[in-house]
Amino acid sequence: MLRDGTPVVEGRKMTAFTDEEERAVELDGQMPFLLETRLRELGAQFVPAENWQDNVVIDDRLVTGQNPQSSASAARAVIRLLSE
Repeated sequence: MLRDGTPVVEGRKMTAFTDEEERAVELDGQMPFLLETRLRELGAQFVPAENWQDNVVIDDRLVTGQNPQSSASAARAVIRLLSE
C-alpha cells in the first residue's frame, strides 16, 4: 500500500501466475489467495497469456512475468530498462 492507502498495483498493467495455472499444478488449495484474483481485486490491469506461455508485461519500470517460462524474457526486459 502507498502512504495514502492506495494499493501499489492499482491501475498498473501486470501479469503473474494465473489462477488457472495454480489450479493446474494443484497448489490453489495451499495458497492463502490466488494471485491473479487478488491483483485484480486490488485494481491491477491483469494481462494473462495462455497457460505456460512466455508472457512479460512492462509498465513503466515495473516488469512482471507470468510463470517460469517467462523468466528469461523478464530478465532481458529488466536489463534493457537498466541500460536505458
